[in-house]
Amino acid sequence: MPCPEPVLETERLLLRPPQREDYAGWAALGRDEEAMRHLGGTKTAFDSWRHFLANVGSWHVLGFGPFSVIRKADGHWIGRIGPLRPEGWPGNEIGWTLAREAWGQGYATEAASAAADWAFAVLGWDEMIHCIAPDNHASQAVAKRLGSSRRGPGRMPAPHDQEAIDIWGQTRGEWFARRAPRTA
Repeated sequence: MPCPEPVLETERLLLRPPQREDYAGWAALGRDEEAMRHLGGTKTAFDSWRHFLANVGSWHVLGFGPFSVIRKADGHWIGRIGPLRPEGWPGNEIGWTLAREAWGQGYATEAASAAADWAFAVLGWDEMIHCIAPDNHASQAVAKRLGSSRRGPGRMPAPHDQEAIDIWGQTRGEWFARRAPRTA
């Protein structure tokens, strides 16, 4: 059942469902060879448009999908992060893809944490996964910072079913145990 479209706020970021004006950044990200290296390669404008609309549609049909990530300091779209579970997916995923200009600044961990809090609290997820290529060390580092651990090899749906991925993840209990305030 669809949920109201939320806007999540972190110290430096706003996360909201994708809007029409986000497409230019989405398409530029799809053309970036390095950013798309572990995500099936670069995308044509047509493929980026279809992918963008599939994510917009996910919000309307499922009540969730990847959030557009907006940097509060300048209102600039810097990527997409959040809950997803396309048909045939190996589990409830919190995924992330950021524009290269936003790499190495902690944005992925900051936004993915907010998205995970929301997915566990609002969507009622019992666990989350991250589908990560074995040689994608940057995403593995984000997963580790989130508290996820490698669970083993996984399989994506066709046509990407021959690409090697590892499943990283954690349960709802593990997530909230890590986020609970520590007492002295």
